[in-house]
Amino acid sequence: MQQTGHLVRADGVRLAWAHLPGATPTIVFLPGFHSDMEGSKALALLEFCQSRGQALLRLDYSGHGASGGAFEDGSIGAWSRDALAVIEDRITGPMILVGSSMGGWIALLLSRHLGTRVVGLVGIAAAPDFTETLMWEGMAPIEQQVLMEHGRISIPSDYGTDLVITRTLIEDGRNQLVLGRPITLDAPIRLLQGQRDPDVPWNTALEISERVTSDDVQVVLIKDGDHRLSRLCDLALLTRTVSTLLGENGG
Repeated sequence: MQQTGHLVRADGVRLAWAHLPGATPTIVFLPGFHSDMEGSKALALLEFCQSRGQALLRLDYSGHGASGGAFEDGSIGAWSRDALAVIEDRITGPMILVGSSMGGWIALLLSRHLGTRVVGLVGIAAAPDFTETLMWEGMAPIEQQVLMEHGRISIPSDYGTDLVITRTLIEDGRNQLVLGRPITLDAPIRLLQGQRDPDVPWNTALEISERVTSDDVQVVLIKDGDHRLSRLCDLALLTRTVSTLLGENGG
C-alpha cells in the first residue's frame, strides 16, 4: 500500500513524498518546473507500478505541490538537494530516475551523488541548463537588466499564471550547468522528446546523448509530440520504456 508523508528540512520546510513499496529497482519520478507528483505522467507510473508490484517514489520539491516553502525561494540546486534528501530518507538500493523537463536536469545532477545506484534514467523532454539557454538567453536586454536590478521578473506562461523568475534561479542555475562537459553516467538512458515541443528544442535530447558517458543511450523523437507528452499514446510510450529498462535490470 502506498505511504505518504513529509520530510522536514533543517529550516523547517516540509517536503512531500509518496512511496509505493515493491520490487526493486525503485522508480523515482522527478517532476518539472512548477509541476508536482500528481501530474498525469506521475500517476501513469503509479498505476503501472501498482499493476506489477514495482516500487515507486514520487516527491514534490519545496515550493511545489504539497511541499512547503515559497517557489520564489527555490533554485535548481535547492530542488536537487530536496530530491536527494527524500531519496536518501525513503529508499535504499538501486533506482531508475524518471525526470520530466526540469526533472531531467535534476536527474542528471542526482546521478553524480547516487553513482551506481542509478541503474537507468528516462528523460521526458529533459531540459538541462534551461535557466541559462532558454530563460536568460531568451530575455531581451532590458528584461535581463530588470531581473538583475530588482531580483525578479514576471514572464508570461502558456500554462496558466505568469512565472516569477528570480535572480537566484538564474545565478544558481549557472552553478548547475551540465552540458558543457561530459556527464559521467554509465547506466541505460532513454530520452523521450517531442519534435513540436515549444519549450525545449528537440535537439537537446541529442546533446544529452553526446554528453553522457554511457553507450546505452536511445533517443526517441515523437514527431507530433509537445512538451507535456501526456497524451495516452505518450503515457503508453513512457510505461513501455520503463518496463523495458526494468527487464534489463531484472525487475
